[in-house]
Amino acid sequence: MAKATDEDTAPVPQRLLAAATRLFAEQGYDRTSVQEIVEAAGVTKGALYHYFGSKEDLLQEIYARVLRLQQDRLDAFADADAPVEQRLRDAAADVVVTTIENLDDASIFFRSMHHLSPEKNKQVRVERRRYHERFRALVEEGQRSGVFSTATPADLIVDYHFGSVHHLSTWYRPDGPLSQQEVADHLADLLLRALRP
Repeated sequence: MAKATDEDTAPVPQRLLAAATRLFAEQGYDRTSVQEIVEAAGVTKGALYHYFGSKEDLLQEIYARVLRLQQDRLDAFADADAPVEQRLRDAAADVVVTTIENLDDASIFFRSMHHLSPEKNKQVRVERRRYHERFRALVEEGQRSGVFSTATPADLIVDYHFGSVHHLSTWYRPDGPLSQQEVADHLADLLLRALRP
């Protein structure tokens, strides 16, 4: 049976997600079996299917939990009582930090998204679009008020920033020369410089 880990005391869904995340990161989604996941989590297949309908559902949830966290945090920044420039900078830095903190989740998803069924893929895209639209609304608010330049369309500005965020897993290393906060600050500052009138 599975070896004991610190995760053994966590609720079953969290144990399954932790095991799946670790295995998908190490072996890849397509090379990881349901049996390996349940053994690593120390549960039965019945427990997995009680909480998740399939291995694909685990993959979807790995990304969805990060996106929910980021959406909640973005909503808080966007609704804060602060100048739009500060709210956008805080949101731009936060998505970098939360992506780095969940780098395995993000990299697994971008490597394995094509394994999702068309229906699940559509659900994820809808949630991502909601996040991007809220972020874009901050850019547009600043452009309407004259704080940000309108020379570059808001959509392109958002794609520019999230292109950088989505590639973090290809180059960021925790033992590298920059901390996660330093990377976040640099990328947020680049975004704001691109928006200066």
